[in-house]
Amino acid sequence: MATQPMNPSRQQYISKSTYLMGLQCQKLIWFRYNAKDQIPAPDESTQAIFDQGTEVGELARQLFPGGIVVAPGIINPDEVIAQTQKAIQARQPLYEAAFVFHGGYARTDILVPVAGDAWDLIEVKSTTKLKEEVHLPDIAFQAFVLAGAGIKIRKCFLAHINNEFVRHGAIDPQKFFTLEDVTRQVSGLSREVGEQLDALQRIIGAQAHPEIQIGPQCDNPYTCPLHERCWSFLPKASVFTLYRGGKKSFALLKQGIQHLEKIPADFTLTDNQSIQRAALLAGKPHIDRPALAAFLGQLEYPVSFLDFETIGTAIPLFDDSRPFQQIPFQFSLHVVRSENATPEHHSFLTDGTADPRPEFMRQLRDALPETGSVVTYNASFETARLKEGCELLPEFKPWFVKVTPRIVDLLLPFRDFRYYHPQQHGSASMKAVLPALTGKGYENMVIQEGGAASREFLRVTHGQVTAAERRRVRQHLEEYCGLDTMGMVQIVECLRRGLEE
Repeated sequence: MATQPMNPSRQQYISKSTYLMGLQCQKLIWFRYNAKDQIPAPDESTQAIFDQGTEVGELARQLFPGGIVVAPGIINPDEVIAQTQKAIQARQPLYEAAFVFHGGYARTDILVPVAGDAWDLIEVKSTTKLKEEVHLPDIAFQAFVLAGAGIKIRKCFLAHINNEFVRHGAIDPQKFFTLEDVTRQVSGLSREVGEQLDALQRIIGAQAHPEIQIGPQCDNPYTCPLHERCWSFLPKASVFTLYRGGKKSFALLKQGIQHLEKIPADFTLTDNQSIQRAALLAGKPHIDRPALAAFLGQLEYPVSFLDFETIGTAIPLFDDSRPFQQIPFQFSLHVVRSENATPEHHSFLTDGTADPRPEFMRQLRDALPETGSVVTYNASFETARLKEGCELLPEFKPWFVKVTPRIVDLLLPFRDFRYYHPQQHGSASMKAVLPALTGKGYENMVIQEGGAASREFLRVTHGQVTAAERRRVRQHLEEYCGLDTMGMVQIVECLRRGLEE
């Protein structure tokens, strides 16, 4: 579809977010100003990250209380700048103050007045550490704009989450955040911003977008919203489905090779990559029969198939929890008592806003058989949650000690390519393995992946929704988690049939 570039006579502001877009990909920033309607809206996962950042940003204001929120709810740059000029006279902390210089438009998280008519610039991030490749250019852009607008900056800080914080009662912002002085690093980078802005304005004003080849920049530091558009020329079984392909995939593309099956026989591949290619060429699964027989042979009845769903918020919801700690709120358990027995289903989904961990641990202990194998997919995740549960509730430690040696990780035969189906497309995840082996996946589910399960649980449990909506979502959560464990039952059955063929 043809697009019209912006009017070059009317230079548009470049905000810090669009500046960072331009640093990642010049094609992206051209689309942002000239064909914005062709950039997909943020998906639910990305929007949840934005919303979480807003929540953390509002909490950070309590580090410097008594300030002024500049132009709340207003997005017109000129109006925000005008209100900033009025607010700045008060010499109080400013939240969301805005400045413009050299075509750059910076709306700061927090400005704090200090001695000598100077200010400290505070950028707030909902991460647990400084990410230099993202955070420093962000703050350098702001420092450049503010200095050009006549604001004297004493120091620049990144306020990020303290990863050692543990909640006990109300959140104390002084303990929750870590202030990291980045003045020195930002000083050098800010000297480059003017030329970068000039270059970006030239790109924005061009008649057509620059031709940018796909590359590592498409996912670094973030997955580009144009990713699907730019990568759509690739076949389904492309060289980018190569297991842990990395630079190797881009090297193949540079040679003009797009299809996995077209990789030359003399091209260096790892053993697992060679298995993947051979299975695709043969059109049938690769089966390491001795290894698979050994894996299945260790399963002891009753076999329990277990899966957890968790939430992990930046600001902990419960006492004795850390930022982003994965808190289990749901489990599904399918128990197969003997060979060919019908699976029995047990489940738990916490109700209410209290800490779900005590009841989760009690319900799981009571439902899980005392003997037999406990099968999970990526066992380190479930094991870590149980270990954390025992740290909070020591009375469960003796039970957990008995469960631990019974745990079997169903991921292993797929991760180690003891079994590989070409329809997995290089992935060993449950979402790839289940449809490849059974022909049935998650596409008909309302909730189709764990991130969505977490978001929906938080929305209907800690948000304002109707009772009917809450019941509807809870039913979908039960269905989703139940498919995870029933899917494992079916995968094991498929592996057994594969050995018999």
